[in-house]
Amino acid sequence: MQTLLFATLGLFALLHVANLVRSCASGDGWRPTIAQLLIGFVTNFFDTLGIGNFAPTAAAYRWLRIVPDERIPGTMNVGHTLPVVLMAFLFIGAIEVDPTTLVVMIVAAILGAWLGAGAVTTLPRPKIQFGMGVAMLVAAGLFTMAHFDAFPVGGSALELDGMSLVIGAVGIFVFGAMQTIGVGLYAPCMILVAVLGMNPKAAFPIMMGACAFLMPVASARFVRRGKCDRAASIGLTLGGLPAVVIAFYLVESLSLTAIRWLVIVVSAVTGIAMILSARLTPLPEDSGNA
Repeated sequence: MQTLLFATLGLFALLHVANLVRSCASGDGWRPTIAQLLIGFVTNFFDTLGIGNFAPTAAAYRWLRIVPDERIPGTMNVGHTLPVVLMAFLFIGAIEVDPTTLVVMIVAAILGAWLGAGAVTTLPRPKIQFGMGVAMLVAAGLFTMAHFDAFPVGGSALELDGMSLVIGAVGIFVFGAMQTIGVGLYAPCMILVAVLGMNPKAAFPIMMGACAFLMPVASARFVRRGKCDRAASIGLTLGGLPAVVIAFYLVESLSLTAIRWLVIVVSAVTGIAMILSARLTPLPEDSGNA
């Protein structure tokens, strides 16, 4: 089953490369600047640690005025695709999560992104961000208490079965749907697997694998419609690939205790970022748009 996953991922990666090469050959301005390469390196380094790369990339683009706002989503999807695919290859190969658990969770996330997004996107994005932000902070607090043996959370299992697998699949289905409106998959996935008693490291191949299958498909649409900045996308890719390898060996060498602390930090940072985004994003009725 793992071989089939790798073969499919490889096919998706080759199609993405072909699409990207064809796009670069059709116009000028594809050579990235030093700043664009550095953004790719830094954001993908922290993405490999489970922090996520979309929010910091968007912030850097806006702050440095590198990419127009309307091209930021496409640029990020196109540029981060190959680094995320590389993450999936590395983590799926290194962390031996039960193949059935891995495939079920990845498929559920993909289905959530494609089938469940319609229902989620009818809700105001700021309210979802605020609710998820509070949930992340609560989770960070609970995991901190668990670390000091206030109550047991997390475990060492690398597989789910029965009702636990059903709960995991439903949970990541919802997270996959919410990812389409900018609520990241990584931190909720890390919390979900830990709450279900799995080793927090098991979250890495699951979340990287899900995103690796989603992003090439989304990227093809952005490239075809010219909704991305070629140079900035190449910068994310070329800067991100070496960063993934460096950060991967850091994660691989961390102890379970260190990984649990990483979950706490990721949850807290993500929660604060979501609450701030919710407060800064106007509701549709406030912005004058339907």
